[in-house]
Amino acid sequence: MTMKKKLSNIILAGVLATSISACSKFDEINTDPNAASGSEQVQVEYFLNHSIIQAQMNPDVAERSFVLYWKTAAHQQLANGLTTGSYDSDWTNAYWAQISEWLSHVNTAIQIAEEKAEDGTAQIYNDNLIQVSRIWRAYLMSELSDNFGPIPIVSSQGVNPEFNSTKEVYYFLLDELKDAASKIDEGVARTDKLKDLDPAYAYDWDKWIRYANSMRMRLAMRLSEVDEAKARAEFEDVAKSKLIENFDQSFKVKERPGWDDLSGVMSREWNGQVISATLNNLFIGLGGVKSEDQLADSLHSKIKPADYMGKRYLDHYSTITNDPSAGYFFDGLPYSIDPRAYKTYFIPGDFNNPKWSNYPSYSDDPKTTKTKLRERGGHDEIEVDTKFTWSTFANGDFGGKGTANGMHSTQIGKIPGLAHEYRASDNERIFFADWEVHFLLAEAAIRNWDVNVSAQQAYEDGIKAHFAHLGASEFVNDYLNSEDYNRVGTSVKFTHTTEPGSSFTMQYIDGYTGNTGTVSIDYPENTIYKNGTVKNDELTKIITQKFIANNPWLPLEAWSDHRRLGLPFFENPARENSLTNLPDLKADNYHRNQISFFPQRLKYPSNFRNVDDRGYNQALDHLDGPDEVLTPLWWAQK
Repeated sequence: MTMKKKLSNIILAGVLATSISACSKFDEINTDPNAASGSEQVQVEYFLNHSIIQAQMNPDVAERSFVLYWKTAAHQQLANGLTTGSYDSDWTNAYWAQISEWLSHVNTAIQIAEEKAEDGTAQIYNDNLIQVSRIWRAYLMSELSDNFGPIPIVSSQGVNPEFNSTKEVYYFLLDELKDAASKIDEGVARTDKLKDLDPAYAYDWDKWIRYANSMRMRLAMRLSEVDEAKARAEFEDVAKSKLIENFDQSFKVKERPGWDDLSGVMSREWNGQVISATLNNLFIGLGGVKSEDQLADSLHSKIKPADYMGKRYLDHYSTITNDPSAGYFFDGLPYSIDPRAYKTYFIPGDFNNPKWSNYPSYSDDPKTTKTKLRERGGHDEIEVDTKFTWSTFANGDFGGKGTANGMHSTQIGKIPGLAHEYRASDNERIFFADWEVHFLLAEAAIRNWDVNVSAQQAYEDGIKAHFAHLGASEFVNDYLNSEDYNRVGTSVKFTHTTEPGSSFTMQYIDGYTGNTGTVSIDYPENTIYKNGTVKNDELTKIITQKFIANNPWLPLEAWSDHRRLGLPFFENPARENSLTNLPDLKADNYHRNQISFFPQRLKYPSNFRNVDDRGYNQALDHLDGPDEVLTPLWWAQK
């Protein structure tokens, strides 16, 4: 087949046979003005570069997929939407269209490289580009499958593709990563021009091999609960190979301000991105590091005692949830908290702190810390100042309590929000970091897989790596030796697996009367994991630390871990009124967790069924369940 004919077929073929052409701006994207005319103008590296850059997500799809879908489902922020079982067809259509294009570009790169190898026009690095493209394609396919489930393995062939089961997809990806990594020739020279066309690794072959091997470990571990023999065999086969060992080797891409594919994925100002109840309950008390050792002297007067729960406002906060902090507004700063909390989130009203974000800059909300609890339940209206406080609440339906609670309707400026450095498009978006490798090895070790490192060593190395990344290493030794429980009953010290009691005793102030009282707070029972009998075993510790470390850059991976294991503990949505899209969550079972209380996937886009009814039905046959948000994927808990 001639190059001209092959490119014509590529351009016309939709990677998932929906409405997406392979490259609508082919000449603009892939023509080097300094290159020779003809087939030599079409360079593999241009297609691959464009695929990687586009996958950073333009602000439109980033807001809807990364923030409103993944971060929400992963409980990395306080939000409803997917966490309460709802979805938006337009958001899904936009993501489907975009990732189809990213895959189309990388498939085109592979096809062109193979053609160049055949006709003798290939550069010396051509074969390496094929392998790198296969590695990158494996990531994209895993991202697509982890959202929807069954997808095509073979696509961009000019015909509607056959859909494969999730198991078939994962087996294919594991084989691809192993084979591609083994075929990269590290001795191949790289030109400066070539380096400039790889925004992640500048075509450092060693780093691409490490990324492929680390990705293979990630995908192998995904199968741990459904296909343990395959998971173990794949993991052990790769665990002693070259892996991502330090942050410099992490897969990350530099962001830039503006409105294009490299704009920050969390940069849209109107998204509050305030701390979730999940993160807050994990953070508070974890590691035993005192706030006074972390904060400026001027804030020390705001720190509350260790046994203080806050002000109780039962007529303004829902308690129909298993969030252990439900019903309380914490009117100060915690006695002790994981040091990464203050590194990742800003304290309301702490305007001179570089962590503080003025988003949305066109509104007074970020600087407005005062709000009102309106008259309700016989209580007069109360003005609440959230300045220098650390409080949040569960997502869900608060009913009339939420309507009367000013913090519920306007969270920005009242609840700790994501630090500005993550929002200003001047960071590096992380796709795979060194700490994840350590936590994967730690999990493998406690499963007694042969990984040549102890679980404790890998666990502690993962924590140290993340503390170093955030500039908090001064606290890490004390943190690693802490036996203090957080609000869900988990401690840090790896060898400290003593379970907490059923509850803990706290002091509180009645926010309406000012009277003080004592209350027993139950540790929540995570009944998805070991029927709620375990809160502080080794696996819970590992996944808790992995969840914290992967916040906020890897929400899809955090969501996948929860779907796979039920870890860490996710509180149920508040249910003052019935939640239409979570019909199993009722007024008499909200103290327990069930898989059907949490989103499991995205529904296929509406335009997929309209364009390819046969493919849609084929995908559903492989899904083994209805095309719904609550249908678990093959590798997830059922």
